[in-house]
Amino acid sequence: MKKILVALSGGVDSAVAALLLKEQGYDVSGAYIRTWMNEEMPLADCPAQQDIEDSRSVAQHLGIDYEIVNLVNEYREHVVNYLVDGYQRGITPNPDMMCNREMKFGIFQNYALQAGFDAIATGHYVRKCDNANGSQDLLEGLDKNKDQTYFLALLQQSQIRHALFPVGELNKPDVRELAQERKLPNALKKDSQGICFLGDMNIRRFLEYYIDDKPGNIVTPEGKVLGRHRGLHRYTTGQRRGIGIPSNTDNEFYVVTALDMERNELVVAFDRPDSPGLFTQEVEVYGLSFVNRCISEPCRLLAKPRYRDASQAITYTPTGDNRAKVSFDVPQRALSPGQILALYDGDKLLGGGFYQ
Repeated sequence: MKKILVALSGGVDSAVAALLLKEQGYDVSGAYIRTWMNEEMPLADCPAQQDIEDSRSVAQHLGIDYEIVNLVNEYREHVVNYLVDGYQRGITPNPDMMCNREMKFGIFQNYALQAGFDAIATGHYVRKCDNANGSQDLLEGLDKNKDQTYFLALLQQSQIRHALFPVGELNKPDVRELAQERKLPNALKKDSQGICFLGDMNIRRFLEYYIDDKPGNIVTPEGKVLGRHRGLHRYTTGQRRGIGIPSNTDNEFYVVTALDMERNELVVAFDRPDSPGLFTQEVEVYGLSFVNRCISEPCRLLAKPRYRDASQAITYTPTGDNRAKVSFDVPQRALSPGQILALYDGDKLLGGGFYQ
C-alpha cells in the first residue's frame, strides 16, 4: 500500500484530495506546511492559524495522521526574498510559482520522501498521465475554469513523478458536493485569494516593511513629466488604478507601460491599443524549465501569458542557454518582466519560463 502525504492547506480542495485517496485505499497522512510566523510582521488578517485549525479538523474527521511541517525559514529564503528582490529590481515576481517549485514540490516533497512516503498530494486542479516514453505528463484540469497547470509550469519530471492530483478529474461544484456529502468540516469554506501567507493583505502594504520609498517622476513615453510616484516597487506593468494621474477630457485613463529603474521613472500612456509599450508581439523568455523533454527546435505551440489568460498561438524559437524567442500571433497587453509564460501542446503542459 502506497503511503501518501497530503499537503492540507485548510481549504476544501486539499481536504477532498485526502478524502479521495483514502477511499481509493492509500495509506494517507496529512500535513500543514507552515510558511509564515505572524510574530515576524504582524498581519491583522493572517489566515495561518485558522488554516491550521481547519486542516487539523479535516485530518481528525478522516482519521488520518496529521503534522505541522515548519518551513518558515525556507519559505523566507526561497519565496519572500525572491518576492522582495523582484520588486526592488523593477520586475513582477510570481510567488505562487516559486512556492510550488521550491517549497511544495521541492523541500516539502523531499521531506516526505525521506520520511518514507511514496509521494505527496495536493488539491491542484491538474491531471497527470503516463506517456509512451515512460515519463509522465501534466494535463489541464477537467474544470477549465479552475485549471492550475499554469502554476506548475516550472516543475520538472522528478517532481511530478512523486506527486498526485486527486481533484484534477473533478469539477469544482463536484468537489464541494463531495465535501458536503462526506461532512468535511471545511466543506463550505471560501477559496483563498491572493498570496498564500498574506491573506487579504495588499502586496503594496506588505512591501512597505521591506522596501523604502524612492520618489521619482511619472512620465509619458516621450518624456513629458505628468507627476510624481512614491516608489517604483508600488507599480507593475498594466496597472491603471492608484497611479495618481487623472484621466483626460475624453475620460481616457493612464496605464503603466514601463518601470525605468535607471532613471527612477514610471512610464505611463493612455490605455489605447496603439500606445507605445502597452502591447507586445515578440518577447524573450529565460530560465526555461520543461516537464519532460527540452524543446530544442523552432515550432508552433500554445502559451498562456498569465494564469487567467486563454491559450495563445505562438512561434517558439530556442536561442540557447535555456532561452527562447516567442512571437505571439496576436499582440499581448502589458506583459511584465519577471512573470511566467507557460507553454502547452493542446491541453498538455510542456513547461515555462520568465519574461525578459
